[in-house]
Amino acid sequence: MPQHKFKVGQPVEFLPGPRDANVPRGRYKIERLLPSETREPQYRVKHAVDGHERVVPEGQLAARTGVFG
Repeated sequence: MPQHKFKVGQPVEFLPGPRDANVPRGRYKIERLLPSETREPQYRVKHAVDGHERVVPEGQLAARTGVFG
């Protein structure tokens, strides 16, 4: 089982894919580490502005410096 690259509470940048046209890019915070149904770790993340939570694969996240909020 692959290890998660990011930690709970860490600020990240969401990088939308072709199927994510309606999902805003930008600052998110890792809310929860999730088990993956594939080989790629998944996360529950919360958007810094709209507050919506989403489940995203690790490949669509990039480390971000600074504080959430």
